[in-house]
Amino acid sequence: MTRGDGRLSHDLMPGENPQDACGVFGVWAPGEDVAKLTYFGLYALQHRGQESAGIATSDGESILIYKDMGLVSQVFDESSLSSLRGHLAIGHNRYSTTGGSTWENAQPTLGGSEERTVALAHNGNLINTAELRDLVDEQHAGRKIGGEIGRGNTSDTALVTALLSEHPERSLEDVALDVLPKLRGAFCFVFMNEQTLYAARDPQGVRPLALGRLERGWVVASETAALQTIGASVVREIEPGELIAIDENGLRSHKFAEAKPKGCVFEYVYLARPDAVIRGRVVHEARVEMGRQLAREHPVEADLVIGVPESGVPAATGYAQEAGIPFGQGFVKNAYVGRTFIQPSQTLRQLGIRLKLNPLEHAIRGRRIVVIDDSIVRGNTQRAQIRMLREAGATEIHVRISSPPVKWPCFYGIDFATRAELVANGLDTEAIRASIGADSLGYISEDGMIASTDQPASELCSACFTGDYPIALPEDGRIGKHLLETLPIELRTGHDASIEHTPADRGEVDGRRDADGVNVGVAGGGSGALLHP
Repeated sequence: MTRGDGRLSHDLMPGENPQDACGVFGVWAPGEDVAKLTYFGLYALQHRGQESAGIATSDGESILIYKDMGLVSQVFDESSLSSLRGHLAIGHNRYSTTGGSTWENAQPTLGGSEERTVALAHNGNLINTAELRDLVDEQHAGRKIGGEIGRGNTSDTALVTALLSEHPERSLEDVALDVLPKLRGAFCFVFMNEQTLYAARDPQGVRPLALGRLERGWVVASETAALQTIGASVVREIEPGELIAIDENGLRSHKFAEAKPKGCVFEYVYLARPDAVIRGRVVHEARVEMGRQLAREHPVEADLVIGVPESGVPAATGYAQEAGIPFGQGFVKNAYVGRTFIQPSQTLRQLGIRLKLNPLEHAIRGRRIVVIDDSIVRGNTQRAQIRMLREAGATEIHVRISSPPVKWPCFYGIDFATRAELVANGLDTEAIRASIGADSLGYISEDGMIASTDQPASELCSACFTGDYPIALPEDGRIGKHLLETLPIELRTGHDASIEHTPADRGEVDGRRDADGVNVGVAGGGSGALLHP
């Protein structure tokens, strides 16, 4: 499926798996090659975002940023890394949640003044973006906004960078303690000026963020696996509502808000690496337990249990152990297929899943198969997988899913399909089974999934399954991936003051609505998901 920049998304079956959150990394380590440490940290976090990658470094006097569209290995080489010198660095892998997938929206973002520079990387998604945009416009009081926003950045990250760049006469630490309480939604920030590394996490702790120790410095990363990849020891998680600062004086911690934990349960189901540890629970162990629970809740007579690579494999292991059915490999995955920049023909696109997965016919033919996957979004991928398994000779195909039916979009950093596109929103389990062509279908219960995480239900966000959003969404409906690209012109005072916009420029027909009759302020992404069935 072609993206906004004309390239394909990293899934040839578009919109099927929930797209990952972003990955952030930061290091303060005098005497170390911080650019290469950040490169390998981002490499370990590549699963969290594949649209763009970037690194910012500082030598104590100036900040240099290098970023581009693509995977970490595509963006950086020895030459680019050798130019990034200094003693502190931040890095970012992006999957877009607010703002389209364009070079202008790649991170880290850059801001500041003559007195200091600010670079920032963000994992998560803010839900009061329109409010923050109003605040930025108000602070500029009609003056043209420069920096990232002036260059066309339409992400929520650029707004936070602009707010942190205000009041240069005050320390960045003090400004951050004023700005962070104004943000609503999910955020894990790593940011820096010329001398200091900062990290902050939203009061709900929706996304993970961990602190590590090097012999000569400190590291922060979205997942503990990235710390271990570069040889850092895991110290602890950054607490919800906490801001830390690291410089030559050591590490300082501030609480800018009361902690009200609501960690994303989907990190355990799908997003995080299996070797990550979140709140003391190894993600792989949680997924294996989800498989065991699936076997208890939805047993079936079969000859072989297989997992859909990679996220379905741990749950398949647990299902096989609990059910006493042999576990085996049913799909061969092409390890070299990630994103592609070559657009296939329509025929090849329809068969695109075979570029990633192919059935292992000799293991499947004549057998009753249990297929374990982490989720069903639209059902297209499962439908294609089941067709391939039948063509390979499976006599029965029983699908088991290690999460409940996904019925609601996420506004906290995962780019699900809109609510109208989610298959479980319009069909019950039996209808979904018929739609994908399985002989039986079973989802894990919400209680079973949560119990597998070893976390209290009261401290987890499961809004994508229940519609119960722990951070209240804007009542005016100003939310969505492309909000800042579709806001009415009156909200664009300041940096757009010198540009004349016509209704057609804004995608409107009558000056207030687009071609489908939708108010421009709520167009795009999942913005209308709560308003339409």
